Amino acid sequence: MTTSRARQIVLAARPKGKPDLTDFRLEETTIPMPASGQLLLGVQYLSLETYIRSRMDDRKSYATPLQVGEVMSGETVARVLTSNHAAYAKGDIVLAPPGWRTHALTDGTRLRKLDPAVAPVTTGLGVLGMPGFTAYGGLHVIGKPQPDETVVVAAASGPVGSLVGQLAKLSGARAVGIAGGPEKCAYVKEEFRFDAAIDHRDPDFAAKLGASCPNGIDVYFENVGGVIWQAVLRLLNKFARVPVEKDPTRRAVERRPRTQGPGSDD
Repeated sequence: MTTSRARQIVLAARPKGKPDLTDFRLEETTIPMPASGQLLLGVQYLSLETYIRSRMDDRKSYATPLQVGEVMSGETVARVLTSNHAAYAKGDIVLAPPGWRTHALTDGTRLRKLDPAVAPVTTGLGVLGMPGFTAYGGLHVIGKPQPDETVVVAAASGPVGSLVGQLAKLSGARAVGIAGGPEKCAYVKEEFRFDAAIDHRDPDFAAKLGASCPNGIDVYFENVGGVIWQAVLRLLNKFARVPVEKDPTRRAVERRPRTQGPGSDD
């Protein structure tokens, strides 16, 4: 880092609907100096997560709302610029949660070292990070797909959903993705190799989902709720497993619906 100033983006106003540029403010500050036991990080990559939009509203939710004037939250890959901490050295690459800023101080809490020799450091924000662990844990700890079972994935074009479908295929299961719009559905089928992809915006969505799951649904990875969940619910087989993404740390919880099989109203 050659810059002599730190930059950060803060929440300037609560958005009404789709966020606008005026809802954010770019600020410049002096680069902070780490005290004993602290590190100075220089952010290299930022993961822009969709859950951040809900945190911009002042309402009760699973995460504390951002306050006006607060730095926007987000996970990053950062380099240690200065270390006064015994566990870290200058030049270490870490996964850290400082948010939308170029520089940040930390006492080492919630840091994870990344090894560039193992994989590109950006994978710490994706397949080898929170989205990847959520997909793997939710599918294999809760979903436990078996060969020839049907796994349905909501938000299948996203970082978690796309991984769930690919892991399901590796387990020998049939993967059916749900996404919004023909372009995303084509991407889910052609790039991620799902067996089928259904557009939830299609007026015949429920019927097309049923046609793509002739043997019912054994595992449903729940990312969205609402009308999609209602369409899936009628197709769940006995003893179907439903991993549910519940918060911004991407922890999956288990829901075992009471259902008697495909088409059941239970």
